Amino acid sequence: MNNTKIFIDTWGWLTLRDREEAQHDIVRAYYQEFRNNGGISYTTDYVLDETITMLFRRLPFQKARESLEKIHEAIETGYLILERIYPERFRKAEGLRLRYHDKPRISFTDLTSAVVMIEKDIDTILTEDEHFTYLEPGFQRVP
Repeated sequence: MNNTKIFIDTWGWLTLRDREEAQHDIVRAYYQEFRNNGGISYTTDYVLDETITMLFRRLPFQKARESLEKIHEAIETGYLILERIYPERFRKAEGLRLRYHDKPRISFTDLTSAVVMIEKDIDTILTEDEHFTYLEPGFQRVP
């Protein structure tokens, strides 16, 4: 595993925290190895918006709360970089939305993630969402 940076999408967060997810064990092992090798994770406030909503919808309250605390701890300790979608990034995502008019199923949140990934030179994303492979520069999904 040579990548030192990875972007974590909503699916990645949910799969890491929800043992009922089919790929939970695989994703957890992949992410643990990535972390053990000194990798730095990135996500955005938009992704966390979706993630927090889904965690509290799917998991018992205490487990969802623990998940939120773990995310905050990761940010505070520096192995998770939280990127904000400020107006310039929002406009770039709008540009991608217009550019990929033939792919209406790509969510706006995914497009904001792509903007950050391009800016931060991140080519690997922890997701099951194949939309990221359609976007230039063709992101690699893991695990």
